[in-house]
Amino acid sequence: MPQYVIEREIPGAGKLSAEELRAISQKSCAVLGTMGPHIQWLHSYVTGDKVYCLYIAANEQLIREHAEQGGFPANSVAEVLDIIGANTAR
Repeated sequence: MPQYVIEREIPGAGKLSAEELRAISQKSCAVLGTMGPHIQWLHSYVTGDKVYCLYIAANEQLIREHAEQGGFPANSVAEVLDIIGANTAR
């Protein structure tokens, strides 16, 4: 299944407490639990005012449905076409 990077604009995301991040994560997982096996959250990166999430999903529409059901912004959704890193240079 394709991977997607989701950019979520959340002002003050980097200042959220561990409890707030846990609550957001629990909400996300609860919604995913109702959506079936064709969407999976891998992990997210929290920055100052944004959260970047990596998902596996059958299609972009599932990503957007998850955001809508969970009340999460999905300001940008991009399919990952390739992955590169330091090992790519070798």
